[in-house]
Amino acid sequence: MAAKSDAGVPNEKPPEVHATAQTNADQQVRIRFDEQNLRTSYANNVRINATADEVLLDFGLLGPYSGPGQTPGQAEFVFTVGERIVMNFFQAKRLALALGQLIRRHEEQFGELELDVTKRRRPTT
Repeated sequence: MAAKSDAGVPNEKPPEVHATAQTNADQQVRIRFDEQNLRTSYANNVRINATADEVLLDFGLLGPYSGPGQTPGQAEFVFTVGERIVMNFFQAKRLALALGQLIRRHEEQFGELELDVTKRRRPTT
């Protein structure tokens, strides 16, 4: 879907070249990224499932629940799924490796990301 210009004529701007890749035959291939239909979502939680062929990632928001059927005095949370990404295991492994590298670089620059909330340093005031 092409973006519309002010005059109502579709903008035929080609996707930008962001990367190049080498093929097995030592042939260089340009990769273009088309971001015209890009959407941004926020998730504070992910649920991961799999079949024999695919990995399913459900991204969404985890927050407190207060509504019908809630037991008084008992904390309840609801996970509202906003996006589901389905990929094969090869892409899932590439994603896992890329995320691992990204997190390592972040921790080298800013310090360790402590996952146990009880062990996180509290800011001093």
